[in-house]
Amino acid sequence: MTTMPICLTCGTQYAAPRPDCPICEDERQYVPSTGQAWTDFAALRAGEHRAAVREQGPGLIGIGSEPRFAIGQRALLVRAKSGNVLWDCSAYLDDEVVERVRELGGITAIAISHPHYYTTMVEWAHTFDVPIHLHENDKQWIGRPDPSVELWSGTTKQLADDLTLINLGVHFAGGTVLHWRDGANGAGTLLTGDIVQVIPDRNFVGFMYSYPNLIPERPSVVRRAAELLADHRFETIYGAWWESEVPRDAEEVVRRSAKRYLEHARD
Repeated sequence: MTTMPICLTCGTQYAAPRPDCPICEDERQYVPSTGQAWTDFAALRAGEHRAAVREQGPGLIGIGSEPRFAIGQRALLVRAKSGNVLWDCSAYLDDEVVERVRELGGITAIAISHPHYYTTMVEWAHTFDVPIHLHENDKQWIGRPDPSVELWSGTTKQLADDLTLINLGVHFAGGTVLHWRDGANGAGTLLTGDIVQVIPDRNFVGFMYSYPNLIPERPSVVRRAAELLADHRFETIYGAWWESEVPRDAEEVVRRSAKRYLEHARD
């Protein structure tokens, strides 16, 4: 087990000790008033956290920890016909998680929406011997460079015939969502992290540059994101948190939300 430092606030693992966490010092995140603090992979596994693995929807298995660690997101194991893909990443990884994932068929690749969820991605990649697909626009935020990281460019990347990464540019320049053509029993699913944020009112979704600091995303970025998503069919959306789902009519929810956002942004 590695002793490379992990930020307690955002869960990002770095290749060597350092006094600062660039991701937390960025205006889209924050350093707590108590100051920068660290743990490492061995200490995290030895502490109070335990694996949380449970179904989130048809063909989707959530993977996280209880109690929550750092930002608290859960990853999703996408059980596609083309092979299982891990979408986003949770910092916590123990033997139980590894065993459960292998029982479900393992992982063929990892893809991550944005730098707040990079966390211990290299530990996952080494454990399952798979590549990590990140958009090149966010390469400056990689805390632990590694040969397993494969950068892609442009607007879309086809992971497989049924899985497409789409760079929307919301939240981060490399902000990405995953379209699963065969998700929702063939009606299509969009996996969004918080690039397209599932909010309490499931009739809408949110678009923000910074969530903790309440900085709205630029209208031009939201407009482009809505235009890109209009080319894809999806009935459901799954966000970054447990049970964060838009269960139906998700295409219309995105269209309606972008329209409302842009109307308010003009005021």
